[in-house]
Amino acid sequence: MPKGKGAKGTKVSLKIAKKAIRMTPDGQRRLTLSNMGLTSFPKCLLKLTNVDELDLSRNLIQKLPDNIGNFSSLRWLDLHSNKLESVPESIGNLVELTHLNLCNNRLNSAGLPSTLGSLTNLKSLNLGMNQLDALPPTLVALNNLQELGLFDNLFIKMPEFVRVLRNLTKVNVKRNPLSYVQGDGKGMLKKKAEPEEDVHLVHESSLCTTCLKRCKAERERLITEGQRGRGVRGSCGGDVLEEKRIRTFSGLMTPNSIAIVNQDVWRIRGKVEYKKMK
Repeated sequence: MPKGKGAKGTKVSLKIAKKAIRMTPDGQRRLTLSNMGLTSFPKCLLKLTNVDELDLSRNLIQKLPDNIGNFSSLRWLDLHSNKLESVPESIGNLVELTHLNLCNNRLNSAGLPSTLGSLTNLKSLNLGMNQLDALPPTLVALNNLQELGLFDNLFIKMPEFVRVLRNLTKVNVKRNPLSYVQGDGKGMLKKKAEPEEDVHLVHESSLCTTCLKRCKAERERLITEGQRGRGVRGSCGGDVLEEKRIRTFSGLMTPNSIAIVNQDVWRIRGKVEYKKMK
């Protein structure tokens, strides 16, 4: 396979990468190579380490280069929806980073390096939709962190350091097997976790086709199982299918999982929240 070539036959050369650089409305140099079927990190990008923002989301990348820390100017790194199982220790060299999105990968707790605690300028860290049950205790140093995404993981308790991050205003821990009473029992999770789900409405044409097909297949599977198990009651008198539907269908968080609109567009639009219809 040629250098930089992904599953879809896309070859990312230095020339192509340079043409993919755009200036954002706030004056940042943004390199976007999202949804190109890349199975590896294009080595040519290491010659463009002066970019401010790098978007490699919705690819098939399994490993980051050990010298990812060479992107010393990077402020925004989006790697969501890949196949990453670990993050190299050199990521701790990205000391200018303010936003890091590792959502929807294959990360377990052993794959997160302690050097993440060196990213003291981080304001947003998204680790949702992985296989995490713990975080490096060094994250206690992230004093500028404002948003932390831990949804759809395996946490049974909240990391203790969350209590002392003075600027942290939003923690998403939805769909984790959490106990809501821990520590001093004062309901820390209730303060941090969002009490309601957010529903983001987007047109179907703005969704990632592959992710949408996977969602529809999951929905059909649940419906089929429900038809087979109809009439069976749960332990609390509820329908078994409905209990299973709640447990297994995790939902989607846009723009982190299915929206194909560029992240900078979402930032311009701002967040629009809708309450679920009852």
